[in-house]
Amino acid sequence: MKTTILLPLLLSLTLLLSSCAGGPNKAGMGAAGGAAGGALLGQAIGHNTEATLIGMAVGGLLGYIIGNEMDKYDREQLNHVYERGTSGQTSAWNNPDNGNSYQVTPQPAYTNTSDNRPCRKAEIQSVIDGKQETIYTTACRDQYGHWQMQN
Repeated sequence: MKTTILLPLLLSLTLLLSSCAGGPNKAGMGAAGGAAGGALLGQAIGHNTEATLIGMAVGGLLGYIIGNEMDKYDREQLNHVYERGTSGQTSAWNNPDNGNSYQVTPQPAYTNTSDNRPCRKAEIQSVIDGKQETIYTTACRDQYGHWQMQN
């Protein structure tokens, strides 16, 4: 009886976690995988619904943290290029965790007249999961010194 209720619950929560995290990103995928694995482990150890739900919650949180850290490497590299990259000179890196590669060519910094923040435009070429993409973006430095992409 518990298995017939628990399996649909697990599948629903796994799908919910992955969709809430913004689709197919590393944090969302890690959360979904962690939740499923944690639920199975909780059920195997505790043999009841409470243990399964606790396992799912802990696994989902750990999976999200690990997945988010994988994306964090790329954000740190991009922030470094915006902060210290030479205008017109391409900086490149490969993410050691997922194999994605990036080439970023920043333009000269300028001051945004509406809020007086330093900003830079850049061309970003990426290969993510074998798919090549080029985007042109602008980032401005926030009050904490981090470069934030603008819409």
